[in-house]
Amino acid sequence: MDLRPNAVVQIEKVEKWFGRTVALEGITLTVRSGDFMVLLGRNGAGKSTLLRVMARMAKPNSGKVEVCGFDIRHDSEAVRQRLGFVAHSSYLYRHLTARENLRFFARLYNLKNVEQKIKEALCWVGLERSADRQVLGFSRGMQQRLAIARATLHRPEILLLDEPFSGLDLEAAELLTQWMKTFVTSGKTVVMATHDLEQGLSGVNRWVFLERGKIEEELTGDYAIVRERYKQFLRERKGELS
Repeated sequence: MDLRPNAVVQIEKVEKWFGRTVALEGITLTVRSGDFMVLLGRNGAGKSTLLRVMARMAKPNSGKVEVCGFDIRHDSEAVRQRLGFVAHSSYLYRHLTARENLRFFARLYNLKNVEQKIKEALCWVGLERSADRQVLGFSRGMQQRLAIARATLHRPEILLLDEPFSGLDLEAAELLTQWMKTFVTSGKTVVMATHDLEQGLSGVNRWVFLERGKIEEELTGDYAIVRERYKQFLRERKGELS
């Protein structure tokens, strides 16, 4: 499968099911370098599953996914180096300190100048004063901050975010919003799943509506127009189910 021009993720006819439940059905999607793409949909629409497939956390039953030209099935190390993933689970070790957690993940990515990168990451998420505290004692918001530091420690080209504002305080949410804009401005790529149309959407250039594991609509352009169209989309789907 050849990547389209400027594509960093190419998804072709991906299907995923759990038992008899279809989570993704015939998903075909191109994510381009510099995109800030938002996946919108109700709970159960397939947003999280799609991100997990892209991040190699869930294996598709059929179809193909390439990241920066690497097949996720056969080039897992190359894909891992290019992706960062913030999910509902923090993937942190609760009995390690914040610094120890980042040190562990730095070894997985074979990073150089590890201590400097860890210091910068902790400062960026506002946890420098909690660097040597066990994660066990962290609030949900602090854990989310550290998860963001973990996901970006290796400076990935593509950042996948699943409801990243969940549990964040206002200050941390503002920091994350600004960082995502800076990340995209530098030519990198963000794909974020959310059902919240009020937070973290500055700079989004592509909007994908999902329903029952299918891509129903894709829009570009003005946030206000997309917001109203999404509300209409939800009303239409609610009417179909009533």
